[in-house]
Amino acid sequence: MTFRIEKDTIGEINVPSDKYWAAQTQRSLENFRIGDEKIPAGVITAFAYLKKAAARVNGSMAKLDKRKVEAISFAADRVINENLHEHFPLVVWQTGSGTQSNMNVNEVLSYLANQWLDEHGHLEIRVHPNDDVNRSQSSNDTFPTAMHIAVLLDAEKKLIPALSQFAETLGQKEKQYAEVIKMGRTHLQDATPLTFGQEISGWYYMVHTCKRMIEESMNHVRELAIGGTAVGTGLNTPQGFGERVAEELTLLTGINMISSQNYFHALTSHDQLVYFHSSLKALATDLFKIANDIRLLASGPRSGIGEALIPANEPGSSIMPGKVNPTQSEALTMVCSQVFGNDATIGFAASQGHFQLNVFKPVIIYNVLQSLRLLTDGLNSFHDKCLLGLVPNEEKMTKHVNESLMLVTALNPHIGYEKAAQIAKKAYSENLTLKESALKLGFLTADQFDDLINPADMIHPYKQ
Repeated sequence: MTFRIEKDTIGEINVPSDKYWAAQTQRSLENFRIGDEKIPAGVITAFAYLKKAAARVNGSMAKLDKRKVEAISFAADRVINENLHEHFPLVVWQTGSGTQSNMNVNEVLSYLANQWLDEHGHLEIRVHPNDDVNRSQSSNDTFPTAMHIAVLLDAEKKLIPALSQFAETLGQKEKQYAEVIKMGRTHLQDATPLTFGQEISGWYYMVHTCKRMIEESMNHVRELAIGGTAVGTGLNTPQGFGERVAEELTLLTGINMISSQNYFHALTSHDQLVYFHSSLKALATDLFKIANDIRLLASGPRSGIGEALIPANEPGSSIMPGKVNPTQSEALTMVCSQVFGNDATIGFAASQGHFQLNVFKPVIIYNVLQSLRLLTDGLNSFHDKCLLGLVPNEEKMTKHVNESLMLVTALNPHIGYEKAAQIAKKAYSENLTLKESALKLGFLTADQFDDLINPADMIHPYKQ
């Protein structure tokens, strides 16, 4: 490996010749050899959008040479559109303000910008990572801004579409199986009948409700810290810089963003991301329930409930031939478990906003983006490999309905709870049908029983 010498305020340091970063990135690499968790690519992309927007606003306010604006914009577009991950090597476990990642981006963009200037014959102009790429900015306002941009990009362009697709398929299956009657279950015990469509409607409304909650929480994430610089006062920024950068970001990304109403809040508090992630946690709780319902309904297939059939995607056992396991349910529930853990980390990290700055920013955004990615991928995988192929075992559903003792509930308005309970207990203890038990007790005639016990009449309020 060959090296070049780079300088910063500490002094000189060797940097690999084939890498675009400079001294401060190299120092971070050497000083924080902790773990394998890298700053997410989504944060780097968000930074590139931010640096492009900031350069354009600085240029429009006569704070940056137009050729530098063009060079920085070109460099940012390369980071956004090309696979340059090898040039952003820093780990999550660094300074809690994210300063080194901000400088990593500044250094790479200045390197690429200077290449562009050279190619266009502007050899006399140099782009400096601090003076130009970071002009009118501080790590303390750029990193939290990049956090919010990254969340909005992933949520709007990935998670929301995945949720919409998932909900649409559930809605279709709700209608498709609206007439398929099955037993309900509460406390893992037989309850009263409902249709498979009604059961699915509950799943649909969970996903639909979570989508609305996530979208509502995203409105708070749209507020950006940019313009606050070091402590929230806006030192070294021209008047209105933050507002104009937010407007520029909206144009660049197509996602609505606004300047924070209070920069002192934006730098030290991450309550907006805590609130946003709580909506992801709510989604995870519902997805856990849906995945569990499906794997329990599909259990067996002969010795379990067996009321649902799921796709056989791969062999389920290395020893038991022909076994099919609910692997998509298992994967999705593990995703949800990780989201629960991430929420605990985010909550604690967000509580550490001492004075004018929270210094747990990298771990907060790492966990938020991991939850977003896992939930998006988990939804898509479960949808494609399980939900689309989910069908009812109508024969097994009908069998369970006909054998259930809880059909006796329909007799409550006619003979009272206590007599209905006697019928159920006698049927259970003597291995009788409900009808046989009712006739033996003399509470109903055969015709009365047949008229009152009809599962199709038990799936909605009784008619007056």
